[in-house]
Amino acid sequence: MKKILSVFLGLALCCMLAALPVCAEEAAAPQAEAIAAEPAGNGYATLVSEPDALIPVYVDEEAEGAEGTVEQAMANFSFTGTVMGLVKDSGIYQIVKGNWKSVVMILISFVLLYLAIVKQFEPLLLMPIAFGMLLTNLPLAGIMDEPVYEIISNPTYHGKAGVPIYNGEVLVGYQYVKQNGGLLYYLYQGVKLGIFPPLIFMGVGAMTDFGPLIANPMSLLLGAAAQLGIFLAFLLALLLGFSPAEAGAIGIIGGADGPTAIYVTTKLAPGLLGPIAIAAYSYMALVPVIQPPIMKAFTSKKDRQIVMGQLRPVSKTEKIIFPIIVTVLVSLMLPSAAPLIGSLMLGNLFKESGVTDRLSKTAQNELMNIVTIFLGVTVGATAKADTFLQTRTLMIIAMGIFAFGGGTLGGVLLGNVMCKLSGGKINPLIGSAGVSAVPMAARVSQKVGQQENPSNFLLMHAMGPNVAGVIGSAVAAGVFISMFG
Repeated sequence: MKKILSVFLGLALCCMLAALPVCAEEAAAPQAEAIAAEPAGNGYATLVSEPDALIPVYVDEEAEGAEGTVEQAMANFSFTGTVMGLVKDSGIYQIVKGNWKSVVMILISFVLLYLAIVKQFEPLLLMPIAFGMLLTNLPLAGIMDEPVYEIISNPTYHGKAGVPIYNGEVLVGYQYVKQNGGLLYYLYQGVKLGIFPPLIFMGVGAMTDFGPLIANPMSLLLGAAAQLGIFLAFLLALLLGFSPAEAGAIGIIGGADGPTAIYVTTKLAPGLLGPIAIAAYSYMALVPVIQPPIMKAFTSKKDRQIVMGQLRPVSKTEKIIFPIIVTVLVSLMLPSAAPLIGSLMLGNLFKESGVTDRLSKTAQNELMNIVTIFLGVTVGATAKADTFLQTRTLMIIAMGIFAFGGGTLGGVLLGNVMCKLSGGKINPLIGSAGVSAVPMAARVSQKVGQQENPSNFLLMHAMGPNVAGVIGSAVAAGVFISMFG
């Protein structure tokens, strides 16, 4: 019992000490209001934060610093007031007051964590996204808060130089950081400025073998056909009242490429980043569930049993020249796709050249892992309750699965056409791998094919359309950005 009492007394003492600054602020507040009411001629003035209220002001730093002294804080100390202040400053109090939306978002984050950990649905990205969603919806945590600025007339303030602000040629004041932003706000700049997705693409390129695509260039058509879902979802979003830029960001979900979806959304519709990113990565994780029913519904059993011949060997020279040529051609035709395509092909060149093993391994492992953590957590942190819990979010998630299904369907339908034109030498199942979920979509083609014919090995054939889908989704992204960006 004595130990328990001592623990409680210790906690109470810590709370009292922690509350001293709060009390000091409360004690100083009335004086600050009185000072703000004084005319500017006496050496005091209000800190200006509204652009339309910019006036020449002067701050007396010495008098300002004398307002909240320790002596005043001790004189105004109240145990009851301290406890009540701690209660009101807690996230639990905010929830009790009626912040139910945050509770809903926290529960959604728990579901996503369950899917990532227990069901292992794209855990490398779904887990940081879910945890970022959890962090940003904890009341008062402020982990995604933007920095707060103020503008005053002092060129230096508390030993810091301000940034001069001009209205035309007239100097109106100096800008200072009143309050720093949250941790994830600054990390999010890598997403907002379009830095993280191309770095992810570099890692993907370093892990990708374009040999199957080079050996069978016709598979590039299957990768292009699988982008059908992007444009179907784009048209549907337009019909539902979304702007062309928002519709383009929604449609890109059909490419089944998370980094591309994030990149396009930050350029065209930043406000939709949370629901689009979560939809894109969720459906990527559900590839083995979504694709097989569509594949079986639009192919015959006989065609699914087709055994394809072995691909021709691809030389090292071809593999080295390929990323260079693709970068030049795509970037000349669609300059807006250059960041994604260029990063993808640079990573692949690291791998295939044979002279940059250290760079290739870094791009595949350390760099990609670090960027994946930052990208996932900050994207999840954009899913705040006020912006996520809307009818538009449910519409985006519904259109996302429509886009993904449309992409699978487009690849399978062209696969059927190529099967007929080749005289039954091409298994149409490889068309479903034209979506950009590498290598999961290719594995699904392999699995469905072996269910129909145990001697069937479609994996390498399906990898051609699969890696072509990565290029196709980047090209589609470039088209939308050039049109609406």
